[in-house]
Amino acid sequence: MGAGKSGRWSCGQSGQRAHRCCRAGEKGARSYAGSLTLKCLTLSMREAVVLVHGLWSVAGVDLLRLRNRLRNAGYECHMFNYHVWGKPPAEIAVKLNEFIKKIDAPVVHIVAHSFGGIVTMHLFDQFPYNKKGRIVLLASPVNGSAVGKRINAHPMTRWMLGQSHVNGLSGDVPEWKGWQDIGVIAGNIPIGMGLVTGGPKLPHDGTVSVEETQLKGATDSIVVRESHLSILMSGAVAKQVIIFLQTGKFDQDTVTPLFEAELA
Repeated sequence: MGAGKSGRWSCGQSGQRAHRCCRAGEKGARSYAGSLTLKCLTLSMREAVVLVHGLWSVAGVDLLRLRNRLRNAGYECHMFNYHVWGKPPAEIAVKLNEFIKKIDAPVVHIVAHSFGGIVTMHLFDQFPYNKKGRIVLLASPVNGSAVGKRINAHPMTRWMLGQSHVNGLSGDVPEWKGWQDIGVIAGNIPIGMGLVTGGPKLPHDGTVSVEETQLKGATDSIVVRESHLSILMSGAVAKQVIIFLQTGKFDQDTVTPLFEAELA
């Protein structure tokens, strides 16, 4: 990580598009909302979004605010619910595929949080995707989870993960095949349940490290100043999700770089 000529911080990885550490201002998000809604309402076809929650979510409740923002932007939203106990992510992906096939829309996007991103990777590994649509992964440990590995290693806590460690939190997640545009958003505010186990490698969001989210072949990626849960509540993050669904890239003109945010 280093400062560029303009004094803005960026962090990158060889063979992958550089991550841009940013925090979108809430004021910018609010002023943007009106024009964004108008743009969505002029879409020539129906566009649906499937939201896939994380490991310990209760019926996707933590995704409700993001879902409402997507609805306000003109998207038809569908919540995919699942249980991890007794089923590895590859089997959950079968259910996700069946769920998506029932959606009567020509464009179906997927927005997945945390472990939901691993399920999404298995979906594209197993099934051809016949719908148009883009993918956004929010704080998804597609390279395995250090926190998950620690929990799985202890007999007293292993039950908490069900079968999520199989080709999932323990690693060996299927590689991205590049069939769709896929955007990755990671957080770097280290507040979350993962700290109980010692936390992952810095920078991290309290549960998942930025490095664990880095996906080879991602279309675009950004790092935002949010924790593992606040990334779902942020209006600025919701804005970035919508921009990616519309354009296939994140918007860099409306964000405050991390370096400048820390000086403010």
